[in-house]
Amino acid sequence: MRFVRSAWGAFITLSFSSLTRRIVFLNLAGLVALLVGQMYLSQFRAGLIDARVQSLLVQSEIIAGAIAASATVESDAVTIDPDRLLELQAGESYGPDDSLAGLEFPINPERVAPVLRRLVSPTKTRARIYDREGVLILDSRNLYGRGDVLRFDLPSPTAEQPSLMERAFIAIRRWLGRGDLPLYKELGPENGKSYQEVADALAGHHASMVRVNDRGEVIVSVAVPVQRFRAVRGALMLSTQGADIDDMVEAERLAIVKVFLVAAGVMVVLSILLAGTIAGPVRRLADAAERVRRRIKTRVEIPDFTRRRDEIGELSGALRDMTNALYSRIEAIESFAADVSHELKNPLTSLRSAVETLPMAKTDANRKRLLDVIEHDIRRLDRLISDISDASRLDAELQRHEVAVVEFAKLLDALVSAANEVDKNNVRVTLTFEGGQPSQFKMPGHDSRLGQVVSNLIDNARSFSPEGGTVRVTCRKLKNEIEIIVDDDGPGIRPDALQKVFERFYTDRPHQGFGQNSGLGLSISKQIVEAHGGRIWVENRIGAGTRKNEETGEDEPRILGARFIVRLPAK
Repeated sequence: MRFVRSAWGAFITLSFSSLTRRIVFLNLAGLVALLVGQMYLSQFRAGLIDARVQSLLVQSEIIAGAIAASATVESDAVTIDPDRLLELQAGESYGPDDSLAGLEFPINPERVAPVLRRLVSPTKTRARIYDREGVLILDSRNLYGRGDVLRFDLPSPTAEQPSLMERAFIAIRRWLGRGDLPLYKELGPENGKSYQEVADALAGHHASMVRVNDRGEVIVSVAVPVQRFRAVRGALMLSTQGADIDDMVEAERLAIVKVFLVAAGVMVVLSILLAGTIAGPVRRLADAAERVRRRIKTRVEIPDFTRRRDEIGELSGALRDMTNALYSRIEAIESFAADVSHELKNPLTSLRSAVETLPMAKTDANRKRLLDVIEHDIRRLDRLISDISDASRLDAELQRHEVAVVEFAKLLDALVSAANEVDKNNVRVTLTFEGGQPSQFKMPGHDSRLGQVVSNLIDNARSFSPEGGTVRVTCRKLKNEIEIIVDDDGPGIRPDALQKVFERFYTDRPHQGFGQNSGLGLSISKQIVEAHGGRIWVENRIGAGTRKNEETGEDEPRILGARFIVRLPAK
């Protein structure tokens, strides 16, 4: 029972979500448009009207033939014109067949009415016979048999008007059914020729018309001439009853509506299922993103839908990557803040002790030594604050500045030339290009920051190089990468410190005094290289032979110096 309640609650939640409503509405809108188009442009109605016209034409020809056969002559005598006999030429004859063409055969209502009633009654059509002047002779609606009472139902003067729903239904039916059809009107008995088809029939032609009455019902009428011996004696007009064709059309449309209702039900169920595969995961992703924003827990896991081969899977993967990057950035900021706090406390503690001790110094030498300590700590704080400010702005600057093509030939040449102009222990810097022409060393990036990386590596190598040594900068063109190598002739790096040198505030310079370096240069360089999709590492250059370790007394490989390697993706 609990499972049923939870399933029903989930169904209601999914069914009435905004996304589900939109999916259901859009799918049903297309189906409704198809239904309306089918109702308005249905070929069944047109085919039914055409078939009815052909049927009425055949039926009218049969009835017209029967009417013509039942016509009577005005007199029993046959009149022969003597003048006609005198006009005969040799070989001509004046027989009965020629004389019949001039005889009058009017339509006798008394003899035609029984024939018309027998032929028209089973067909449920209305038949009207007009004479040659377009005057109504017979109307099957007014025919009655022997002993029948002719009765016409007249509308009551107090009859109620059609209701609003009925008027709306009639208006819709007229809109769906009329199209460009003319309106049918009942004309007087002497206005037969006002019907176009009757006028054509009296001229000896078969004609048909399709109209609609004031209730939107289709009226099909045909008219054929009633003739004998090729002489038109009148016209027969057959027309359908008001609801004859419309009942069949409405039955066909009712069948379409039933199919529509079944299809709409299936469409709604499928739309809800489709929305469940979209709205459910999207809602879970949104809830997880909200939890990340509030950070209720230390680390919120985004639902993994990457197994889905669609946009939801791509969205899930993108959100997971973004969240992991966000958490990594937050953790890096927290770690950076902790390191900064720790590094700033040391000079501040030393500075505070020196300031507190200064009033108690009794000799000039003690006061001078304390002032030197204060000056040293202030310079150290200044370097730390400058490097910390540079490191904190680095990410924002890399994201804000536009990427441009970096030409390493010009960049490295300028950096090496600037380094050689500054004398540091008479250490010289050289530049070499390998694997291609200098113009081929290009990649997209930030030239100022990449120049900062190379400048940091050159300054670091010169600081460890012996006096009169050489720092060698080599730029190589690999298959899909650009490699920059900076070699020095210094003591190298201890094996346990090959990874630590890139950590923040780490420094290992026994030959320099404490506090002369902030330890952020290599850390910033690594951050810049990784932001460009590259990598940086350090290794020792090993020479031939070995040397004895003074502390352990063991033989070790002879180190020729340190080598920093940077690899960046080429353009």
